[in-house]
Amino acid sequence: MGKKKYKKQLLKSLKSLGKSEHLLLESMTNLMLLGELKKNNIEFKDGDTFTFKDNIFDYSEDKNIRKMAKLRHKMMKTMNKLVEKNNFKDKEIKFLA
Repeated sequence: MGKKKYKKQLLKSLKSLGKSEHLLLESMTNLMLLGELKKNNIEFKDGDTFTFKDNIFDYSEDKNIRKMAKLRHKMMKTMNKLVEKNNFKDKEIKFLA
């Protein structure tokens, strides 16, 4: 495989990992909303916003959420290493922003 094809495939892989990471974050958030926040009588109405720090999942009472958070951290670390070691240009990896 040529160098350009290899780099293109690597970028496709990073895009896939990015999408997977986003879906995982969405799933963890939904699980937390369905479980812990409901348990503690925290309710949201249409238009309400909810902000949180990324490590909220690391301290969840739900072991499944904690496991997913651990996986997500590993995915992000791997993605960062791939970016660092392959000298991508900013415009090539802007989808990760």
